[in-house]
Amino acid sequence: MRISSFSALSAAVLALGLTAQSALADPISERRAITVSASGSVEVEPDTARINTGVTTEAETAQEALAENSRVMKEVIAGLKDAGVDAKNIQTSSLHVSPRYTRPERGDTRQIDGYQVTNQVQVVTKDIKGLGEILDKLVTLGANQLGGLSFEASESETLRDKARTEAVANARRRAELFATAAGVELGEVLSISEGGYSGPSPRPMARAMEASAVPIESGTQTLSADVTVTWALK
Repeated sequence: MRISSFSALSAAVLALGLTAQSALADPISERRAITVSASGSVEVEPDTARINTGVTTEAETAQEALAENSRVMKEVIAGLKDAGVDAKNIQTSSLHVSPRYTRPERGDTRQIDGYQVTNQVQVVTKDIKGLGEILDKLVTLGANQLGGLSFEASESETLRDKARTEAVANARRRAELFATAAGVELGEVLSISEGGYSGPSPRPMARAMEASAVPIESGTQTLSADVTVTWALK
């Protein structure tokens, strides 16, 4: 009688354990589900330009090179402000003072025959239409270094939301296609995750920017977003 009672108790405990184990073994990953990744994109016109420019001067002494560089750079900065660039959008990015060496003949050692000073600034402007005139003015005032010119959309994060919406819509359309082909129906959304997004990537525009000095094309930019969505299957 005791043996029978013990056996019944053991069976009950075993059944309870199996029930608990079954409950624990029901995460999202083990449910009937479908996972789809998709992307979306939106084209925008940039409204901000970044210019990396500067002045390089040379002289026999470092002091002379620096003095001449400072004189020219002051004129460049003053000219940028006169062109409507806000002072807060002009930032010094680097200042280098380095010796200039002679080219020795075979067997000789290099000698310092002067110094070179380079002062670079980053300029941010929203005057895209007047950008050509700004570049022309920089060179006219003595800027002899142009390290780069890039364009961006100031509201890129908000604009990318349209790409995210399109990405989710594309994911659902693809998931419904797969579900229909498999003879099942989509249920609730179990998870949504965003992958790394790319952009902005430049694309040429058909029209060229009108500038009286340097011809500039701002182009368009493509902002994109990637999402991964998991649906339960009914």
